[in-house]
Amino acid sequence: MYGAIIGDICGSSFEFKNFKTDNPSEIPLPAPNSDFTDDTVLTCAIIDALLKKRNYKKAVYRWANKYPRRGYGQGFAIWHTSFFPKPYNSCGNGSAMRVSAIGWVFETIEETLAEAKKSAEITHNHPEGIKGAQAVASAIFLARNGKNREIIKNYIENTFNYNLQRTLKEIRPVYQFDATCQGSVPEAIIAFLESEDYISAIQNALSIGGDSDTIACITGGIAEAYYKKIPAELISFAKGVLSKEMAALLEKFYKNQSH
Repeated sequence: MYGAIIGDICGSSFEFKNFKTDNPSEIPLPAPNSDFTDDTVLTCAIIDALLKKRNYKKAVYRWANKYPRRGYGQGFAIWHTSFFPKPYNSCGNGSAMRVSAIGWVFETIEETLAEAKKSAEITHNHPEGIKGAQAVASAIFLARNGKNREIIKNYIENTFNYNLQRTLKEIRPVYQFDATCQGSVPEAIIAFLESEDYISAIQNALSIGGDSDTIACITGGIAEAYYKKIPAELISFAKGVLSKEMAALLEKFYKNQSH
């Protein structure tokens, strides 16, 4: 899960100060003043729900209220401060940025899709919000099970009708901030598809601009599953940024997955 969380942390410096470049390798990782955002908080919430067999809604609600003011979108901010939170038909990428752990836990693609849907629809019950979460979780499921880029690409295109034929070079000049699933999840997947390792995946994600922390979070989650390796210095940096509770949760999750 450090894959997604490091992407979020690295992207936090660029969300409102985009670093568009045709040379992604020049983007510093991590940039000064990087910190975790709502993407990390809610990724941890889903991990917590999976580890403790908790209801996704209760876990997300609890974590969001424990870590307020972390950049939550307006709809979610209302949801997590409500006494009786209900889904609000969002197609925002919040459903996709928190889903990475689901791609690691389940034994079949069918289970993975079903759980991704459950995790999304507590807030993002719009069809595109659900689809975004399912696309990310299934890409991670396929990557962790050793499928190559072409298989992952074909599955996502055929199942979710995302256009993954575009290149980052084509996307970059015209891409604008878009916090919807349909306007950011395909771009995040393309950033992974054009990568050579974990670092280049994150740099690719940041190089197109837009909702940088969330795009890098999604790309990072897939890249970790595919490359199976994250530079130790980035993990060490992340541990220094996260709360002790978050670091302990991640350690427990990795331990569980190794058994």
